[in-house]
Amino acid sequence: MITVPEVVEKIIVNSPLLEEALYEGLINYSSLARKIKPDVQKKLMKNVQEGAILMALRRLSKKLKPNPSLKKILQSNPDLIVRSNLVECVIANTNFTVEMHKELLAFAEEQENYFMTITEGVYETTIIASQELYGKIKATLTNENIIKELLNLSSITIRLPQNNIYTPGLYYFFLKALAWEGINLVEVVSAYTEFTVILEDREVDRAFSVLKKSLSGKN
Repeated sequence: MITVPEVVEKIIVNSPLLEEALYEGLINYSSLARKIKPDVQKKLMKNVQEGAILMALRRLSKKLKPNPSLKKILQSNPDLIVRSNLVECVIANTNFTVEMHKELLAFAEEQENYFMTITEGVYETTIIASQELYGKIKATLTNENIIKELLNLSSITIRLPQNNIYTPGLYYFFLKALAWEGINLVEVVSAYTEFTVILEDREVDRAFSVLKKSLSGKN
């Protein structure tokens, strides 16, 4: 039979924000107990005393430990790569073809220093590229439905080890650090060993500093 501590632990570990706050001692146990009480009772299908939940939270806080996989990745000192002079163009998928996709990528291949990433969603496609390529991109998309254009963007790419895909909360760790500093992100792009945030030029210096400090373990 499932117990109150088991249910409480499941609720907490399924929320990286709550788990971290509990581990760091940044959260009021009584307030948290009141907040999760309805979920605990729903899962147990019976009334539960708030005191039982409070006791479970106190015991859980003592056994929580930092994610060892995340700690190992941070200790690997991941590289940060900054790119500036980027633009973004969002188009509807109505007439976007494979041939057009290939044509756009060919522009970037002409110059090794140029950057381009194309993300095709269900309803729209986002193209992020170096400013120098924008004229050719617009010419290719002459007859397309352009939903949004954004200029004066930069990107910060974090190079990660291959085992990053098995590390829960890794992207949250980076996004949380930026969110806490009030840094707005325009886009997030990921590849197997790369995590990239796209932001306005005016935010890039502050974002770089925040990420660098987070990766070094300095808070």
